[in-house]
Amino acid sequence: MSAGKFLHTMIRVGDLEGSVKFYTELLGMKELRRRDVPEGKYTLVFLGYGEGNKEGQGEIELTYNYGVDKYEQGNAFGHLAVGVPDVKAACEKVRAGGGKVTREAGPVKHGTTVIAFVEDPNGYKIELIERT
Repeated sequence: MSAGKFLHTMIRVGDLEGSVKFYTELLGMKELRRRDVPEGKYTLVFLGYGEGNKEGQGEIELTYNYGVDKYEQGNAFGHLAVGVPDVKAACEKVRAGGGKVTREAGPVKHGTTVIAFVEDPNGYKIELIERT
């Protein structure tokens, strides 16, 4: 088997436009492409920091199924991780935009890397990791 490449992580959302707004306006991602499939009763929106899906540029696929406004997340999913230059500033932006900060910026337990956790409109946790 040849070497593969990471394409995307899919999460189901009940509030598509609220989710797109959270990831684009508060976390700075771009909407890369959108596909509405009326005959299948779903819409897909791909978000990321790259242009298109360049090698090594992972994306998030938001899947909205018509008429479903909430999902149970279960206990298997942990979080998404996003590198940002200033975790504290990113938390303030999320908070100012009406988002929820669930762990304030600070060093990871038993380490020095600065992290924080925020939640998107669907309750998915996003770890912000300081990367310069």
